[in-house]
Amino acid sequence: MEAQFGPLSVRGVLSFLFLTVLLENGTLGMHRFLGREQLCKFCDVEPSSCNGTGTCTTNCSITAICPDINEVCVSIWRKNETGFFIETLCHDPSTPLYGVLLDDYNSSTCVMKEKNTTSGMAHFCSCNNEECNDNLLFSPIVDPTPDDPLVLVILVSLLPLLVMGIVVVGMFFWYRAYRRRLNQEWESSKKKRKPKAGGLDCSDACAIMMDDDRSDSSSTHANNLNHNTEPLPIELDLLVGKGRFAQVYKAKLKQTTSDQFEIVAVKIFPYEEYASWKNEKDIFSNTDLRHENVLHFLTAEERKIEKQYWLITDYHQRGNLQEHLTHNVISWEELQVMSMSLARGVAHLHSDRLLCGRLKVPIVHRDLKSSNILVKNDLTLCLCDFGLGLRLDSTLSVDDLANSGQVGTARYMAPEVLEARLNLENTESFKQTDIYSMALVLWEMTSRCEAIGEVKDYEPAYGSKVREHPCVESMKDNVLRDRGRPEIPDTWLRHQGVAVICATIMECWDHDPEARLTAHCVAERISELEDEMDKLSSRSSSAEKIPAELKIPIEVEIPGEEVKITEIQDIIAVDCSVSDEK
Repeated sequence: MEAQFGPLSVRGVLSFLFLTVLLENGTLGMHRFLGREQLCKFCDVEPSSCNGTGTCTTNCSITAICPDINEVCVSIWRKNETGFFIETLCHDPSTPLYGVLLDDYNSSTCVMKEKNTTSGMAHFCSCNNEECNDNLLFSPIVDPTPDDPLVLVILVSLLPLLVMGIVVVGMFFWYRAYRRRLNQEWESSKKKRKPKAGGLDCSDACAIMMDDDRSDSSSTHANNLNHNTEPLPIELDLLVGKGRFAQVYKAKLKQTTSDQFEIVAVKIFPYEEYASWKNEKDIFSNTDLRHENVLHFLTAEERKIEKQYWLITDYHQRGNLQEHLTHNVISWEELQVMSMSLARGVAHLHSDRLLCGRLKVPIVHRDLKSSNILVKNDLTLCLCDFGLGLRLDSTLSVDDLANSGQVGTARYMAPEVLEARLNLENTESFKQTDIYSMALVLWEMTSRCEAIGEVKDYEPAYGSKVREHPCVESMKDNVLRDRGRPEIPDTWLRHQGVAVICATIMECWDHDPEARLTAHCVAERISELEDEMDKLSSRSSSAEKIPAELKIPIEVEIPGEEVKITEIQDIIAVDCSVSDEK
């Protein structure tokens, strides 16, 4: 009898164990056992009342079957300045999600862990039970309050000493501020008594630089981020520009104490472009950025009623450089002024020190082009649109730099950006991509200068060789495969000053990033060029040759032919260092 029922007993035990496994692992366990896909909550990013503590539910009303058997349930909780958001989805744990590898996907519950993603900090959880990503478990916050009464007695005893220390430190800083104010008043009175012949001293370089063609009235509003409950009294007037991320309006900023108003520019981002707005706001908010050749920033606002983000800056009625070149032919003198101010603006961005020697974080623009440069009333230029800007902070790792991606406008991308072969180990390589883009802008300005002879209608760099809005692949063919650059006709080189500008342009768009000039070197070269041209203007014209002592032969390479430029001033030999330190 025992032999007869022995096999039946074994089958019974196996069946019991199988049912136990199913009960312990839930429905998902059966799905896995049978080779079926996961069942998860699957909603896009939605606002949530979950504040990131205790236990929360996603309130997602959509349950979906994951398309891949390897995928698990995932929930992501984020917090920004507008509130809390939860995203639920399916994902394969073998691949990164927003730059994060899932490490707890074998869990049956969704325990939130804080991770550093490509877009900031967020809380992730993953699990392998049916709809397990609906209930989110946050780690409890440890209460640091000591329970020991002796510790409380010690803290109370130390409180008077702490207050005294705060008072002493406060008086020290008040005394320093008072001495600084006295020094500033003395310096200003000294300047009034004895004007300087030229140049800026150290205190000027570290002071906030105001634009020459605007009043100081807006400084009362320059508060980086307007934290007032009421938005500034701004009346939008006219749409003057539209880009990938935002629209720009001419607007009136009303003064609070009178009926007068100031004309300003308002850059409006929709709610979904919060990241672009925040990046540009953070760059603008750094007082070290302020320079006469960088757009002057007033303040930033979050307009919750309109569901918009605003950046308020100076308004320049001449518009951007592309519009100005389209409608105007410029003189040789204007080309010098524009080129110098452009190079100085880029040099200030790239510099790791201010003129006074104080350390500064270098910034790269990463989208330099004629439509991102404004023309001021005195025809100097200022850089704008820092939505893709990057602060080259020393704390950034190679991974952080790699996550910045291939950004910019394809027409103005440097060869190494098009090829995605940027040297992430050296932050100077990011500056070198700006120099290449600046060279194309210099070429555009030179092409509309009357000193070159016959001036054609304005065309952006590479003109008709590519489409109006070329893609990366199209630019690869022209820049990488054909080693093409915008044409520099021989007629341009007949003017001595333009020949120097052209030689500078070709050094700046060199295929080898290491061979390119720095922005500081370009500014020095153009400055020296102005001095030399002034000396020669009284005794020579554009058709005459420069004296032999000023000549040096330089070999320059123009796509398709080789030309030797002679009779170019000594200034081309200006020593250019690899760094933009001042």
